[in-house]
Amino acid sequence: MCELIGFSAAGPTDIKEQLKVFFSHSESNPHGWGIMYGDRLIRGCERASDSAMLEMLLQNIDEQKTVLGHIRFATVGSIKLENCHPFTGRDITGRQWTLIHNGTIYSGSRLIPYLNNQCGDTDSERLFLFLMDTLNNAQQNGELSQQERCELVDGLIQEMSHKNKLNLMIYDGELLYIHKNMKDTMKFRRLGSGYIFATTALDGDEWTEVPIAQLFVYKDGEQIYSGNKHEGIFIPSLQYIKAMDAMHI
Repeated sequence: MCELIGFSAAGPTDIKEQLKVFFSHSESNPHGWGIMYGDRLIRGCERASDSAMLEMLLQNIDEQKTVLGHIRFATVGSIKLENCHPFTGRDITGRQWTLIHNGTIYSGSRLIPYLNNQCGDTDSERLFLFLMDTLNNAQQNGELSQQERCELVDGLIQEMSHKNKLNLMIYDGELLYIHKNMKDTMKFRRLGSGYIFATTALDGDEWTEVPIAQLFVYKDGEQIYSGNKHEGIFIPSLQYIKAMDAMHI
């Protein structure tokens, strides 16, 4: 399955080694990669370990306060740049949002309208477009507060988690939103003045499982919001497990 990494801290922090380990997992996630740091977003549709550009970036990346990274195992959508995460865009107030997703949207009638106006062909991009429309509709009379943004994202996640695989990291230029609804699929630990989140442990330090089926929001390395725990935990059916076994996933 795809893998995610996220980082939020109060001050610039060296996370070179963790990023190198993360992107080395592209041997089993070969269908593209992407990274957001500072005001930059870079993606490639090749295996991350084959990218000379990414190798140079990981050797020279400065200390960072916020990072999102993704390596892709294609399940929905073809292998092309438009399908690589992160997805990013500005809402009607000018705030830039960035999203990475690990999972599959099986029950997604709310996303059907975006089939004809997305750049690629993934359910993850459609989810991002739905988020942007939801934000824009809620901000017709002015920009949402920090609390209101948390509550909006929390409500959208609770709506979309039912019957779907919805591990998400979202950054709105200020807040980092963290959510998982699959068991044993996201961990975190303290790093410097913040927290690093990843699909699997990236070093020998002690990592803790992110609580399942609940949104957590971080600002400058500190948790500032926890959503309502919901019932949308993804539990694979026997048919799903057999299909994954056949694909050696």
